[in-house]
Amino acid sequence: MSDHSQALSADEILDVVDERDRVVGQAPRAEVYARRLLHRCTFIQVRDAAGRLFVHRRTAQKLIFPSHYDLFVGGVLGAGETYDAAALREAEEELGVRGLPAPTPLFRFLYRSEEYGGWWSAVYEVRCDLEVHPQAEEVAWYGFLPEEEVERRLPEWQWVPDGLEAWRRLREWRAG
Repeated sequence: MSDHSQALSADEILDVVDERDRVVGQAPRAEVYARRLLHRCTFIQVRDAAGRLFVHRRTAQKLIFPSHYDLFVGGVLGAGETYDAAALREAEEELGVRGLPAPTPLFRFLYRSEEYGGWWSAVYEVRCDLEVHPQAEEVAWYGFLPEEEVERRLPEWQWVPDGLEAWRRLREWRAG
């Protein structure tokens, strides 16, 4: 997932995985990105009590996809971290909350990027009834939008490509 969160530093160690999502080694985050090694990340779709979707625009300082909009919160997994643990950690960090329920795992897919390589992507959903305080260094703008408004904005706003792919796959998954 691109770099939805930069909570992990460039020298943080990540698990390197193969085409079947099996750990085959570890490397510093900067090396994983530079060598375009497969790694792991989470995508968490957040809805409020009214069912609206949390949407945000990344800051201009983000390493990957600066100033792009995103339909998910999430980020890369540290070495040895589980998808479930990373999903909760990333959701709480990016939303600026504590005490969020554990995100529900939905499915995984391998995302490929010409520019950045690829990452195994675990898609989750969670309801957030808490007041959010997104990290200023991560989020330039945010809102909880009705799904109809999100659909209207899809062709208008510049979205992170991996998040768009996760959105497309989530819609197909929900449709059965």
